[in-house]
Order: sequence, then structure tokens, then C-alpha cells
Amino acid sequence: MSLFTRNDIRNIAIIAHVDHGKTTLVDAMLKQSHVFRDNQKVEERVMDSNDLEKERGITILSKNTAVYYNGVKINIVDTPGHADFGGEVERVLKMVDSVILVVDAYEGPMPQTKFVLKKALELDLKPIVVINKIDKPNARPNEVIDEVFDLFVELGADDEQLDFPIVYVSAKSGYAKKELNDSSDNMEPLFDTIIKNVKAPTGYLSEPLQLLVTTIDYNEYVGRIAIGKIERGTIQKNQQVTVIQNNGNKRNVKVSNLYVYNGLKREEVEEAKLGDIVAVSGITDINIGETIADPVNPEALPFVKIDEPTLSMYFMVNDSPFAGQDGEYITSRHLRDRLFKELETNISLKVEETDSPDSFKVSGRGELHLSILIETMRREGYEFQVSKPSVIFHEENGRKLEPIEFLTIDVPEEFMGVVMEKLGPRKAEMVNMTSAVNGYSRLEFRIPARGLIGFRSEFMTDTRGNGIMNHVFDGYEPFKGDIPERTRGSLVAFETGEAVTYGLFNAQERGRLFITSGTPVYAGMIVGECSRAEDIDVNVCKKKHLSNTRASGSDDALKLVPVVPMSLEQCIEFIASDELVEITPKNIRMRKRILDSVERKRASRK
Repeated sequence: MSLFTRNDIRNIAIIAHVDHGKTTLVDAMLKQSHVFRDNQKVEERVMDSNDLEKERGITILSKNTAVYYNGVKINIVDTPGHADFGGEVERVLKMVDSVILVVDAYEGPMPQTKFVLKKALELDLKPIVVINKIDKPNARPNEVIDEVFDLFVELGADDEQLDFPIVYVSAKSGYAKKELNDSSDNMEPLFDTIIKNVKAPTGYLSEPLQLLVTTIDYNEYVGRIAIGKIERGTIQKNQQVTVIQNNGNKRNVKVSNLYVYNGLKREEVEEAKLGDIVAVSGITDINIGETIADPVNPEALPFVKIDEPTLSMYFMVNDSPFAGQDGEYITSRHLRDRLFKELETNISLKVEETDSPDSFKVSGRGELHLSILIETMRREGYEFQVSKPSVIFHEENGRKLEPIEFLTIDVPEEFMGVVMEKLGPRKAEMVNMTSAVNGYSRLEFRIPARGLIGFRSEFMTDTRGNGIMNHVFDGYEPFKGDIPERTRGSLVAFETGEAVTYGLFNAQERGRLFITSGTPVYAGMIVGECSRAEDIDVNVCKKKHLSNTRASGSDDALKLVPVVPMSLEQCIEFIASDELVEITPKNIRMRKRILDSVERKRASRK
């Protein structure tokens, strides 16, 4: 029973704060290891394959790829940077032996840098630090290294972890250096550092098989594909194996196909062994966290505990007057099946049935986590409604606890006052303030998650789009008291019809409009934000009465204030607790829960 070391393999994950250049770095590594033909046209950020990832410029799902350098295969996993997708990052780290921590040479460590690094250090991984974007005009690599070192110390890294190798990189220009004043025009210094510093997978090759499933992929031809790293033994195509489920139950199944990664493709192989990252097809109903083991001697592997959801909202069947006009899937059965299917791959999500068959409680890691799910379903042809998000409280020793977020804000000095003034009523406590770099100051707060609902849009308006905010879950604390909700009411359409310029012109004196002339509306639909605290019914379909004194062309003189379209996130943040967002493949509308104005007044009196 001797230990076996796979010197021909290295397994690494790339972790970083959102936007620090993980995916661009993987691009450069793929291009320089000749994964693509010389004349092949390659997209930028080739790993971000899903439409939403391309549009938003963020990574949502972790991806696997592999490159070869000097005869060694380097398996690379690109991970998301947003804390809302932390569940993706946590489990992917179980597949690798080291991480590349990418830090922007200007911004330095950010909240998500801290979040992902903490997870890696807890799993006893030894990071390689890559300082990216060193060719930016305002880069400050030496100061950033000091900040990274301080962060390692703060997170309790041991001596071995503190002795981290550093590589200076410009992922966009495709070069890496071991020292700032070296000259280099390629990524070889990074490849050399990986091969020298990342532990080769070591284990028992002749012992019974163990493979932990960390990701599930789906393909319409072969069904579910389980992805994970072989911790022990070997696996073959058509082999009989045992799946050990999360509840301890075991079942015998057969592996139909076996794949390994090469570049961006999966290659079918006959056999894979200890240390390989593989994809296995043919096992129906397999789930994340389960172990594929030897049938003679099945032993389960421990799985990482995923952080709990902090926000929940209700997904409901659309019952508005315009229901069923755009969507393909509109019934509660469609909605239920789709939400439960999401649970198979979206590990940080939780779906519960309610007393009503038409409503489901969906809990996730944050607004972005839930809004990505909503946007994905909308594009697939689903039509439904969602409620305002609410935070999930915990009970402990008779005390009510609530989730707290660590919030980092970078703003030009002139906006600091207004930001602090807005955060006061939201129960934020300032923990740190660092003076301006290039005119920007950094403010750090601890704030209840409730206080962040609806804050981003206000923040963007207050800082005229110049502010940057990031937040990450920081734990549970005793309830901080009431936080005022939205201070302004809604402008609510009074009748069903089509909005006209004359009606909108009269309504815009009451507040800010969300719709333009020609928009179909129904009674009870929200068409704008009122300038006062209460809701006001407005008639946006009202036409001017024709009379003999009417001058031709006087309607052309009515000037409407330009409307800024509301995004899905802005709508979710805007609505009050008695309002809903109606989501269809073509439209996003806001509405009152009770559409009839008389009924609504009666309910509010109660």
C-alpha cells in the first residue's frame, strides 16, 4: 500500500474578486498553451459561455478546462467572484490542490477577495498570488502586495501559506513576470510557478475507487454528467460502481462514458486514475456531494458545508390581466418543475412549497443570486410574479438574529457625506475609512442585509454613477431594530388601456414616470414613483376632449420628461411589500397585489 504521486498533473482553481481578471487570465493561458489553432478566431472571455455571463461580464457558473505545459497537464477551474455565487466557489475548491489568487494591481484586495481566500485557507490550500493589470497607468503593485500579506495574516494563514509565491501579470497583454523589472512577453513564468509550487496529486492508486461529485452538468443526449476529482483508485468506462447518497443510502450503477478535459473540450477516455478531474455520464439522479465508489468496498468522502441562504422571495403564478400573452410556461406545474430542477445544480438555493399551490418560497444567497435565476427563467419562456425579497431571521436562545453584511464603498470625497447620511437610518456601523487614492475614499461598514435592499439604486443616483459598492455576508447578529422602508409611494394606473401623451403629461407632475406613450397598462399597474409618501391613482389613458376651441398642434407642445427604463434588479428593489413584479419573456411590469383601488383602500384600513 504505497503512496503514488501523479507528477504529470496539477489541479488549480482561479479565485478573485469580481472583475479582477480571472477569466481573461484563463484566456491567456489557453492561447499560449496552443489549445487553439493558430488561425482560429477566439472570443474574449471564452470561458463565460452563458448569455447572461457575456452580457454582464461576470462569471456565474464555475467552468473546467485543461492546458499542457512541458508535458504536465494543468487542470484549471474558473470560479465566480460574486459572493452570491459563493456556493459554487466553496465546492469547487474540493477539486483542487492549490489556488491562484488574482488581485487587481490598482484596487487591491476587495470584499470578495477576502471571502474566497478565507474559504481556500480553511481547506488548507496554499495560494499563488497573481498581481494582475500591472500595465494600468495607476497600478501600485508593491502596496497591493503589502495589503494582500495583511489580509493573509488577518485570516489566520499559517507560516507555509504566508510564504506565498508572487507573479506579476498583464492578462490582457498576455505576459507574466517573477520580478517587476524582468522583461517578458509570455505567460511562461506563471506556468513555471504553478508546476514548481502546486502539489502534485498524491494518494493510493491500488486502493478502491473514491470520486466526490462537485459539479453537475446536463446534456440533452446523455442526461446528467457528474464532474469531480478522483481521490483514490481508478475508474473505467462501463465499470459497475456504487453511488453513496448524501443520506447514506447506496445504489449500484454503471458508468456509461468517461471524459477528461483538454482545452475547452471534453475528450472521451477508457480509463482515468487518481488526481484526474473527470466527467462521468450514465448515472441518473446523481447529485452534488455524493461519492462514486467501488462496489466491493464503498466509502463516502466528506463534503463541504455550504453557507445558508440569507434572502427569500415568493415566486407565484402570474394572475395579472395580461397573463399568458407572452409566456410559453405559465401554470403552477411548470413553475414548480422548473424551480425543483434548478435545485439539482444550484446548490445554495432552497425551494419550499407553501399553503397555496400557486406560490413557492425561494431562498438564495442575495439579490443577484435570485435575479439571475429570474432572468434565466424569463429567457426560457416562463411567466410568473415575484414578491419583494425579505431576509431570513434565525432564533437562538430566544433571541432574534439577522444576517449582517460587510459593505465596502469607494466614492469620490464630495459624495461621502450623502452616502453616510443615507446609511445611518439603515443601521450601518462604520468600521474603517481610508483616505483617498486618486480622489476616491474607501468606507467600510457592517450593515444588516435588510438595510441593503433597495440601497443600490439610491446609491447610484446619489453618487451620480461614480460610486462602487461591494458586500459580502459577515455572520448573524441580534436584530438591529426597524429600518424605514421606501419613503415614496407609487403612481398606480387607474384604468386599463394604452398610455397617451396627454394622460402621461398630467401624471408626470405627480412624480417620476416609468412608462412611455403607447405602453399598454391595466388598472392596478405601477406606472411611476410618487413624489409624496402615499400612493396616487393616475389616469394615464386619459385623452383630451375634442371641442371646437381646440387649436391644432397644441398637443405637440406637451413635453414628457425622458423615462429611464427600470432593470429587473431595480424593479425588485423598488417594490413595497404590497406590490409584485410581473415577469414575462417580453416585459417586466410592477403592480399592486390588490389591483382594484376600492379593495386596496379597504385592505389598507384593516
